[in-house]
Amino acid sequence: MGKLDGKVALVTGAAQGMGAAHARMLAAEGARVVLTDVQEQEGKALAESIGPSALFVVQDVADPQSWAAVLDQAQAAFGPVTILVNNAGILGPIANTLKIDIKAYERVIDINQHGVMHGMRAVIPGMIEAGGGAIVNISSIAGMTACFGFPNLAYVASKFAVRGMTKAVAAEFGKHNIRVNSIHPGFILTPMMVEATDENGGGAAEMTMLKRMGQAEEVARLMLFLASDDSAFITGMEHVIDGGMTGQ
Repeated sequence: MGKLDGKVALVTGAAQGMGAAHARMLAAEGARVVLTDVQEQEGKALAESIGPSALFVVQDVADPQSWAAVLDQAQAAFGPVTILVNNAGILGPIANTLKIDIKAYERVIDINQHGVMHGMRAVIPGMIEAGGGAIVNISSIAGMTACFGFPNLAYVASKFAVRGMTKAVAAEFGKHNIRVNSIHPGFILTPMMVEATDENGGGAAEMTMLKRMGQAEEVARLMLFLASDDSAFITGMEHVIDGGMTGQ
């Protein structure tokens, strides 16, 4: 038996990287999983590789109208969603604060911050009706401290917001047995990180105590703990997974 037998989970930004690892982990532990992303080809391929317990739906998380449609499809295919992993996000412009393009800034906020808000607002009524649920919001070490090595006001602002919203929603809905936690990964070897650092570990790895980049599956194992009953008395907290980077 899996830790999540009978559960229905929704993972955003699931086509690649950490989102794909989350989806695979949830399915391996018995959950039926709805994967969403704007990358249709990659998302469909992943859902097919997982099998009949997975469904892919195209979604831009920044569009509040999209959430009702996704939940309708999840309900029709598997039942009510009681696990939400808000994983979708973009890095956005790496730019001097005085020169940042405002439209680009707003797009980061729309996806990374507003997308998380829309997701929580969409699933909470169903979780209340079901008697509880677990929400895991993927933030970043950039939600704990300033970004390392490059200026990125939009990304830092959005990830600090995710950390704060996690606590606010956890406090508001704990009485309904809805737990909300945030995960703060450091340098994880994903396509987005490789694109941002233009490397496969080198300098970034040296900034950690363990002298290596993290793997998406390592973050997924923390996500599984927070999504399952193993963490039944944990809510409103941030959970850093960064190889000791911010502990120095």
